[in-house]
Amino acid sequence: MQVFIRDYREETLDEMLRAEGRGAERFYRSCARCKVAEPLFRCSRQTCFGPAMYCEPCVALQHRHLPMHMIEKWNGNFFEPLPVNELEVEARVQLGHVPGSFCLKATPAHKDFTVIDTLGVRIVKVNFCGCESTVTHRQQLMRACLWPATSLDPQTCATFNAIRLFEVQNCLGKISAYDFVRSLEMLSNNDGLKPAQDRRRAFRAIVRQYRMMQMRKRAGRGQEDSGIKGTTQGELALDCRSCPQPEKNLPEGWENINWDETDEDQRYKYFLFLSQDANFKLINRNVSTEERDPVVDDGTGYFCNRAEYSKHIRKHVDEEEISSCSGFQAMFLANAKRVKGLRATGVGGVTCARHNMWRPNGLGDLQIGEKFCNMDFMFFASVLNFALLWLILSYDIACQFSKNIWARMPNLPEKYHLNINRENIRWMVPNFHLPAHKTGCHSPFSFHWLWGAGCTHGETVEQNWEFLNGAAASTKLMGLGARVTALEGLFAFHNWRRLVAHRLILKRRMAEAIKEGRSHKVSFGAFTAGLTAAMPESIVEWRASVEKWETARHVENEEGSPYEYAELKTTLKDVRLKLAREEYERTGDGDEVGREETPSTFLAMGMDIEDTQRQLTIDVKVNGPHPTPSQELDVLKRRTQLRARIKAFRKLQRTYMPSVRRYLTHSQRVEWDGGGKEPESTRLFMPSDLATEKLRQKACVKGLDGVEARLREGEAGEALDDLRDGLRTRTATTKFKVRNWSSQRALTRGQGILRLINLKIHGAKLRYRYTRHALLKLKGHGPWEDRLRVLIDDDVRALNERALTDEEKSERKRLRAAGEMVEEGGIAVVGDLVSGETHRTLSWIWYAVKTGTEDEKLHEGQSFLPLRVEWSKAYSRTRRWREELVLVEEEMRRTIEYGIWAERRWTARASARTVMLGTSVPIVPEVAEGVRAYALEQADRERRTCEKLRADWGPIRARAEGYLAGRDISGAGEIVVEVDRDSMRWAESLAYQREEIENDMYQ
Repeated sequence: MQVFIRDYREETLDEMLRAEGRGAERFYRSCARCKVAEPLFRCSRQTCFGPAMYCEPCVALQHRHLPMHMIEKWNGNFFEPLPVNELEVEARVQLGHVPGSFCLKATPAHKDFTVIDTLGVRIVKVNFCGCESTVTHRQQLMRACLWPATSLDPQTCATFNAIRLFEVQNCLGKISAYDFVRSLEMLSNNDGLKPAQDRRRAFRAIVRQYRMMQMRKRAGRGQEDSGIKGTTQGELALDCRSCPQPEKNLPEGWENINWDETDEDQRYKYFLFLSQDANFKLINRNVSTEERDPVVDDGTGYFCNRAEYSKHIRKHVDEEEISSCSGFQAMFLANAKRVKGLRATGVGGVTCARHNMWRPNGLGDLQIGEKFCNMDFMFFASVLNFALLWLILSYDIACQFSKNIWARMPNLPEKYHLNINRENIRWMVPNFHLPAHKTGCHSPFSFHWLWGAGCTHGETVEQNWEFLNGAAASTKLMGLGARVTALEGLFAFHNWRRLVAHRLILKRRMAEAIKEGRSHKVSFGAFTAGLTAAMPESIVEWRASVEKWETARHVENEEGSPYEYAELKTTLKDVRLKLAREEYERTGDGDEVGREETPSTFLAMGMDIEDTQRQLTIDVKVNGPHPTPSQELDVLKRRTQLRARIKAFRKLQRTYMPSVRRYLTHSQRVEWDGGGKEPESTRLFMPSDLATEKLRQKACVKGLDGVEARLREGEAGEALDDLRDGLRTRTATTKFKVRNWSSQRALTRGQGILRLINLKIHGAKLRYRYTRHALLKLKGHGPWEDRLRVLIDDDVRALNERALTDEEKSERKRLRAAGEMVEEGGIAVVGDLVSGETHRTLSWIWYAVKTGTEDEKLHEGQSFLPLRVEWSKAYSRTRRWREELVLVEEEMRRTIEYGIWAERRWTARASARTVMLGTSVPIVPEVAEGVRAYALEQADRERRTCEKLRADWGPIRARAEGYLAGRDISGAGEIVVEVDRDSMRWAESLAYQREEIENDMYQ
C-alpha cells in the first residue's frame, strides 16, 4: 500500500479517466465486427471483455442473448448509457429455440417485462414460443433459467444466478431481499434520473418459492413418484451424518451388543447427544394471518408440525410452572415481558450437542416465554420416529425440566411418546450455564463428570443462535408462512456448512484428544503412583466411588459427589452470628434490651480496623518512597477515615476494657491517645495484645478474652480461605497467560493482574499470621494448633507448585536483588535447578480445612478431602479425554458410512421415477434425463466426499487406533516436557520415589 501511495496513484487515476473515453484510435476507427467506419457503441464496463467499438446492428446482434448487459453510446463528447431494449435495431430474446433462430408463432411478452440479474434490474424484450401449445410461458422461462414471480402471465422474473447470489449473501451476511434488490437497482441507475420500477415484492415471492423447491429437490422428492405430496415429517431437514442414524451409519446388530463380554464398555459410542434452548431475539409481529400466508407442507422441515403444536399449546399454556433452582425462579416472568402485538416472542430449538446441527422438527415458535409445554413438544418432536437406546439432553434448566417430564409426556399425541428405558436418559446442564445453578446441581448435571460424555460441553445451541440472530430484523415483519420458509432456508444453509466444516473439525478434535489424552494419562499415572505408595487402600476406594458416581443414577446418589466437599469450618461471620444470638438470648429479659453495642460487636469492630490497617500498610509500601500526587491524596483520605474509626473504637473500649490504660507504659499511652504514629501503625490494645491472662482479667470485663478467641479462630479460617482462593486464582491466571498471551501489551497487562493477585495472597498471609499469633496468646498451646499451623513462606503455594530448594531460593533472591522479573506461582523458575516431582509434597493449607470449634471429630480421611477431590477430578478428566477420542473415531466412521449409504440411495433413485409428478402420465424423456443426471451427480459427490475423507482422516485415525490399543509412543519427549511444566498439578503426592515416577512417565 505504501508503494501504491508513493508511486502509482497518479498513474491509476489517469487509467480510470482513460476508460471514460474511447481509448486508442485503433479501437474506434472501424467496427470490430463489420468494419464500418466510426462505430458509436460499446458494452458498458467491458462486461463483454475488451475495449472494442461496434455499430448499432452489430452490438444489437452481439447482445441478442445478453440482455442484461448495458450499452454505451458515444455522443461526440462522452458515453451515454443505453439499455439493450432501447436500441433502434430491435434485439429480442427468443424463448424455446436455440440462439439465432426465430419462432414463426412468437408471442411478445409485456412491454415492461423485467429481469432481475446480478448485473442489475433490466427491462428486456422477450418473445415467447408458440410452437407447442402445451408449454406455458412459465415453463419457457424456467427452461431458460429465469424464475417467474407469478404463475399466470408473468411479467417479472429473476435469473437463477441472482437468486443463488442472494441466497448465499442472505445466509452469510443476513442481507435482506429489500437491500439486495435496491443494490441491483443502483447498479442499473444510481443517479435517479431513470429509476427502475420497484420489483422488491416480486423478488421476495421468487426467493420464497425458490427456497421451498430447493429443499425438496435436495431431499430427493423429484426422484420419487409420490413427489412433494409424499414428503414425510422432517424429511426435508439435512441429517447430521456424525450422529447415530439407525440403518444409515450404525453397524448391524449394534443394539444387541453384549458389552459385558467386551474388553471395554463403550455403549457411549451410540449415545445421542441433544441440546435445546430458546432464543428471544427472533420475534415475529402479528402482521398477517395464517389464512393469507399459510405454512406450506407443515412439519416436513425443521419446524415442528404447527397444527399439532398449536393444539398442544392451547391446552397447557396456562399450567403453573415452579422453579426451585436459585437463579431461575423469575425466568418465566422475565421472558414474558414486552409481548404485546407479537405472534411469536422467540423461537425454541433442538440441536445435536456435539455437531451443531439443527434437528428435524426440532424448532417452534414461543408465545409467552420459555414454557415447559413448548419445550416438551419440540424435544419429543425432534426424536420422532428415531430409534435410540441412550439419550443425553442438555438444557440450561435441565434440573427443573427433567423433574416431571414423564408426567407431562402423556399430554402429547401418542406418536410423540418416547419409547426408551428411562434409566438411559441423562439430563445435563451446559458447562457455561451450570455455575448459575445452586450448588446441589453442579456435580449431578455436569458434563465433566458424566460417563461417556467425552469433551461435550452442551453449548452448541447457543452457538447456533448467534448465527441466526442477524436475521431477526428481516424476519420480524414477515408473515407466518414467509418467515418459516426464510428461517428454514437459514437452518438448511447452516446445517450444510456444518457438514462441510466437519471434515476439518473432527480431524482437529481427534488430534487434540490424542495430545491431551496422552498428557493426562501420563500425569495422572504419576499422581496415582505417588498416592498409591502412601495410601493404596484409599486409591481403590476413591476409584470405585468415581466409577459408581459416573455410571449410576447420580442425581439420586445419596453418598455425595466425589468432586465436591463441604469444608468443616467456621468463618468469622458464623462466629459473629452465633455470638449475636447468644447475647440476644442472654439480654432478652433484662434491662439491656435494645442495647446496640455488645462484646462481639466491639471486638469485631477492632478486627475490622486491624484489617484496614494491614491493607493500608501494604498499599503505602507498594506506592514506594515517592508516590504520585493522586496516590498521596488517596492515602491521606484513608488515614483520616482510619483515625476517626480508631477514635470511635477508643470510646467503646472504655466500656469493655475500662482499666487497660493504667497498665500501659508511657509510650503506649501516647499511642493510645493517638500521637506518635500513623493510624495504620497504631496498636488497638485488644485483649490479645495484653501479655498475660492475669493482666487481661484485670483490664477487661469478664469473658471478653474468650469471645475474642472464638472470633480469632473464625478469622483464621477466613484468612485461609482467602489464601487458598488467591492461590487458585493465580494458578488459573498464569496458565491462561501462558496459553493465550503473546504480545507485549497483553503480557504487561497480565503482569499487572498477577501483581494484584499476589498482593491479595500476601494480605491473606499476613492476616492469618497475625490472627494465629493473637490466638496463641489467648489460648496457649493446644490441639487447635493441629488445624491452624504456623504458616511459613514455603507453605504458601498452590496445588501445582512445589517448595523451592535452597539453591532456587538463593537464585530467586539474587534475581530480585538485580531487579529482574521473577515468575510467581510457577514451577520452573531457575532453569536447571528444578528438582522434579519426587520431592514435591502438598502444603498443609490444602488439607487442614477444619477450622471450627463446634465439632472436633474429623471422620477418617477428612484431612485429605481436597486431595481426594483433586484425584477424582484428574481421574475423570483422563477418562473424558479417552472417551472423546473414542467418540470422534466413531463419528468419523459414521460420517463415511452415511456417505456410502447416501451414494447407494441416490444411485437407486436415478431410475426410480416413472411418472410425471402429480399425474399418472409416464415421465417424458427430457425430464427423466434431468432426474437421472441430478441423482447421479449427487451420488458422485457422495463417493468423492467419502474418498476424500478416507484420505484426509486416514493418518490421524491410524494414530488414534494405536493410541487406544496402547501402541502409541510418538512424542514421548513432548510428553515429559508437558508433565514437567504444566501437568504437575495432577501429581500431588505425599511420599514416593523418583525412580517410580520416571518409570511411569516414560512407560
